[in-house]
Amino acid sequence: MANIYEYIRHPRATELAHLARPVKTDDFRKPKSDNFIAKFNSKFGLRITLVVGTMWAAYVFTVLALFALPDAIKQGTYFVIVWLSSSFLQLVLLPIIIVGQNIQAAASDKRAEETYKDAEAVLKEAEEIQKHLLAQDEVITGILDRLEKMMGGAVPAAPAS
Repeated sequence: MANIYEYIRHPRATELAHLARPVKTDDFRKPKSDNFIAKFNSKFGLRITLVVGTMWAAYVFTVLALFALPDAIKQGTYFVIVWLSSSFLQLVLLPIIIVGQNIQAAASDKRAEETYKDAEAVLKEAEEIQKHLLAQDEVITGILDRLEKMMGGAVPAAPAS
């Protein structure tokens, strides 16, 4: 009797089996180019982002922006609005936004890690189910073979569903 079912592993399951871990934010922080200028720009830009993207930078920028506030107040409402929009908000919000983005990236990396572990667990469970089904197929095939021998080769076909 022929096999009841032919298992074909999904290509993504094979890929997942070869991955050591999920892709993370830090994987994109490393320069991909061999070009010296591109590498320098990537490293320099990342370094500036890491320094500016701290709450300490936000505090320093706040103090720096506050130095210009007295002059803006002396010059009137228009200059206070200009100071607020150009000096204070831009200087202070920039590092705070970067801090928030770093927190979101860390959360995203954590979610990716958990999703990867979940996918890995589901894959392992599916592989175990496959083994179980193959074992059942062998037993069913054995039973059918014995029935064929007992009935002289005339085992009725299963009804179509």
